[in-house]
Amino acid sequence: MSNGFEEAKSQRNWLERLGEKIPGFRGFRDRELRRDVDKMQREHMAAEVGRVKGKLRETARDYTDAGKIAILDRFERLDRRFDGLSQSIRFADYGATGLFDAVKIGEEELARIYEFDVSLLDDIAELEGGVDRVPPPDGGDAESALESLLAAVRATEAKWARREEVISNVVQAR
Repeated sequence: MSNGFEEAKSQRNWLERLGEKIPGFRGFRDRELRRDVDKMQREHMAAEVGRVKGKLRETARDYTDAGKIAILDRFERLDRRFDGLSQSIRFADYGATGLFDAVKIGEEELARIYEFDVSLLDDIAELEGGVDRVPPPDGGDAESALESLLAAVRATEAKWARREEVISNVVQAR
């Protein structure tokens, strides 16, 4: 994830690089870059949640096609939870956190924040594994698999809700 910051930084034009030499401008610009990188990361995470939600919908469709409609309410509940998680990631109020203060944030602090975000991506991959573990309509305990997946989504939601706290703690520790 830290490559996103470097990538965004390298894409600046010559005028922006010149502006770094103006006192006070660099801090402003770096804050803007952090905002851009944060937004890119959140968009990527939200897109991953959306992709996993799509897989869940395909599985639900298999159950519908097989006439197993009694369990569809569980799929719908999960669909809404995935939607909520995706929206909370995509539209988080990220501008008010210490990550965007005028004070310079070091690479070490950014690395800790990006590490947290990578762990969230790992959690999203785990959610995908949970979708993959839902058995086909003609075999297995789908209810148990869906309940387990719902618990995993809730845990990921709770972890995401702690992201701003993690950012604040990292920034305060500098």
